[in-house]
Amino acid sequence: MSFSFSPGMGPRGAIHQFGGEGKDGRFFNKSVVTGMLAFVRPYWRRMSIAAILMLITTGLTLLIPILMQVAIDEHITIGDNDGLARIALWLGAAFLGLYGTTAVQQYTLAWVGQRVLTNIREAMFRHLQALPLSYHNRTIVGVTVSRVINDVAAINDLLTQGLLSLIGDLLVLIGIIIVMLSMSTKLALFTFTVLPLMVLATLLFSARAKSAFRETRSSVAAVVGRLAENIDGMRIIQAFAQEDAARDRFEAVNRENWAANNKAMALSFIFLPSIEFLGVLAMAIVLWFGGRFVAADEVTLGVLVAFLAYVTRFFQPIQELSRIYTTMQSAMAGGEQVLRLLNTDLTIADAPDATGMPPITGQVHFDHVSFRYDDEDESPWVLRDIVLTIEPGQTIALVGPTGAGKTTIASLIPRFYEVTEGAVFIDGHDVRTVTQASLRGQFGLVPQDPFLFAGTVADNIRFGLPSASPEEIVAAAKMANAHDFIQAMPDGYDTKILEGAVNLSVGQRQLLCIARAAIVEPRILILDEATASIDTVTEVLIQEALERLMSNRTAVVIAHRLSTIRHADRICVIQDGRIVEQGSHDQLLTQSGLYNELYQRQFLDGAN
Repeated sequence: MSFSFSPGMGPRGAIHQFGGEGKDGRFFNKSVVTGMLAFVRPYWRRMSIAAILMLITTGLTLLIPILMQVAIDEHITIGDNDGLARIALWLGAAFLGLYGTTAVQQYTLAWVGQRVLTNIREAMFRHLQALPLSYHNRTIVGVTVSRVINDVAAINDLLTQGLLSLIGDLLVLIGIIIVMLSMSTKLALFTFTVLPLMVLATLLFSARAKSAFRETRSSVAAVVGRLAENIDGMRIIQAFAQEDAARDRFEAVNRENWAANNKAMALSFIFLPSIEFLGVLAMAIVLWFGGRFVAADEVTLGVLVAFLAYVTRFFQPIQELSRIYTTMQSAMAGGEQVLRLLNTDLTIADAPDATGMPPITGQVHFDHVSFRYDDEDESPWVLRDIVLTIEPGQTIALVGPTGAGKTTIASLIPRFYEVTEGAVFIDGHDVRTVTQASLRGQFGLVPQDPFLFAGTVADNIRFGLPSASPEEIVAAAKMANAHDFIQAMPDGYDTKILEGAVNLSVGQRQLLCIARAAIVEPRILILDEATASIDTVTEVLIQEALERLMSNRTAVVIAHRLSTIRHADRICVIQDGRIVEQGSHDQLLTQSGLYNELYQRQFLDGAN
């Protein structure tokens, strides 16, 4: 993996190069800012142009009041119309230049901001794909979506509205202070008497804003998470008539989000009027003392007018800085969450010396494998000392009570999880020594809950083999007994599958999943009971398709209906993470063990 903007640099490498994630909520969190600058660096030329334009804008901002002072003192007071005309032209040119440089600067920053936003989201998505399934199992989808959408957007606001503006406003402030002191030190010092009040207001605001903006990031993630959960479970909510309860739960997190944002906005709405009041106070000071100085001939009228212009501009940057402060706090909180995701450990990653997996013949061997989802000593063991060999072309069925470890055993073969102890070998290769892509590219998976992507029927069938031809797609569909129902659809293979595949029955979805597995011609198949909750007619079609798919391939079947695995080469009975029985269907029935008990229970239930 590598960032698109920096070949050879992975997301974690780029972030760790600049330090860990920020956690203290400071106004300027170095680790967050430098981490984000890794994404800005490729566009340094455009940022340099924006910086040059910022300097020009700053110079023009400082120049305009000086031109006004010259116009009054050197031309208006003596009636020099020609000189006044020249100054007017210079003022017009200055205003046009200020408009042009500001527009180009803002466009340049917006362009860079959008590019950076795109790159950050791409990096996050690549990292999310590289993270193990255990991360996605324990992380709410809506929270992850909020990280990629909302938190990145907060960072983009800083880049487009605050990065150079912060520097530009500081330069304008410094420039105004220098010019005002050079024009009239005494009047400038009177004007600056409001600065201690301004500093105090800023300190009070910042002390309360640190936690407020972090709360807004967390609360909006909770809202998105709850919304995604409720939408995904809408059928269950309506089936149990729990709309009111679901609404109450959503309203609770939504109110928390409102409270967090209201707190942050209240701080801003108190701070901004305070700065405006101080600005009006400073103008009053300039008018009072400046008027007296003009009457005493200590300063000219032009200097007084320039001071008034500078005071107006002096507090505009301060007001802008307060807005940037708000943006900065939000961006810092969002940046912490983005870096936390990008810094999440890749517990399953290709070894530095990993090689490509050669074409698989299909032998699988578990060598004293033990596994738990959490490496900490107190976490429970899911599997204990599994020793199992599957020969090429064999069909092995895994059966047992719910939670026994069947799915975990199957998931360790393509290395969806990392073994805690022991090793998993395929054709004699430890799965940890080969690249994940070369390993999983030779697998096929048919899940119990069929999942299809939004797109056409053909797109879903060729998902694992994007280069598949139309003929190959049709052949895979025929193998899966899906061709007939696809042909009967309005647009055939070009029929659009809606989100959640709601325009297909469960059986049709499963047949398409079988076709999707068939087209890649896998050497090893993992089949989670594909006929669960399927009507009898469709079950026959699926069983026929699976038999064709499993022919001459190694297959690991997670079985829930024991009647579907009678012809498996070997059945492994799993209980409490251990293999307690194994053999053929007939052999296990004669042992009067757990398999016989499970079979008799299902047989009696079916008979009733």
